[in-house]
Amino acid sequence: MITVKDVSMSYIKGAPALKGVNLHVRKGEFVFVVGPSGSGKSTLLKLLLKELNPDYGEITVAERNLNKLKRRHIPAFRRELGVVFQDFRLLPDRNVYENVAFAQRVIGVPNKVIRRKVPVMLSMVGLAEKYRSRPDQLSGGEQQRVAIARALVNEPKILLADEPTGNLDVNNSWEIMRLLEEANERGTTVVVVTHNKDIVNAMKKRVIRMNHGTIVEDMGYGGNIEEV
Repeated sequence: MITVKDVSMSYIKGAPALKGVNLHVRKGEFVFVVGPSGSGKSTLLKLLLKELNPDYGEITVAERNLNKLKRRHIPAFRRELGVVFQDFRLLPDRNVYENVAFAQRVIGVPNKVIRRKVPVMLSMVGLAEKYRSRPDQLSGGEQQRVAIARALVNEPKILLADEPTGNLDVNNSWEIMRLLEEANERGTTVVVVTHNKDIVNAMKKRVIRMNHGTIVEDMGYGGNIEEV
């Protein structure tokens, strides 16, 4: 589902953000990407989203060669992915239902399908009764659950999550990870960038460790980390 081959990238000013990175994520995998701040984790995720372009190397995501992807096709490509951010990125002027429905409207899903599917997703994340609430009326954990419902409503092949528990307490963090694991069990390939070593060590998924812009270790499944 994801192949990163010999990828290097530098920002305009500063040291290389990534140096010769190679990564292969198979269909249906759940992968944690860990490492200290500045190790290249978020840069890697932005490359997978085609928010950045590598200086060297090749990236393939969901059978699309991103090096050859034309600018006009980028929005359609991103709609094939589910994305969850640390800061939720919900639409503040729309309620919970409309935030999730928006992901379907932008790809032209008929209203009758939206009316059927959005309530199912909200029930799945435990927010069926709050469908009329605006984001500022929700807790941080509830906002992240809305973001996950929005990311999953179009049944993406791949879900990318950048520090999805970074602003949450312990209980909410585990609830979010449970939802991501359930999505993975339904067949979605999941890649999570995180600093939360307790979650990484407890969930026993594949762990990729980065430092100084390189992948320093593929710890495989069940690898325990002492620090991130």
